[in-house]
Amino acid sequence: MGGEPSTSGDVYSFGILLLEMFTGRRPTEELFKDDLTLHNFVKLALPGRVMEILDQSVFKEVEERCWSNCTSAEMSECLMLVFHISLACSSASPKDRPDMRRVAQDLLSIRDKVLLGTGTT
Repeated sequence: MGGEPSTSGDVYSFGILLLEMFTGRRPTEELFKDDLTLHNFVKLALPGRVMEILDQSVFKEVEERCWSNCTSAEMSECLMLVFHISLACSSASPKDRPDMRRVAQDLLSIRDKVLLGTGTT
């Protein structure tokens, strides 16, 4: 926020990008005013409303390719994990953000669960 470029800033941007991709919403939408941000919108929806905030066009495409090995509960759990990673990356405090090595490992782990059908539930 007006400071020097940093890897922490890059992590924040990556988190916002993930939130945009999985919700289909932009941080500049009219919905996000006053204290409601894209970050808070997702945070308020978890864990019970994962499928409600998910961009359904992305979900349908991915469902046809990957979700055939997963149960509905496993899908929801994997999506919730992605949203949690996104929220951690877009945390307001840079010290609370994970490093990208950890983020990459977590995302690869989720991908493997989806592709192999060995969800976390």
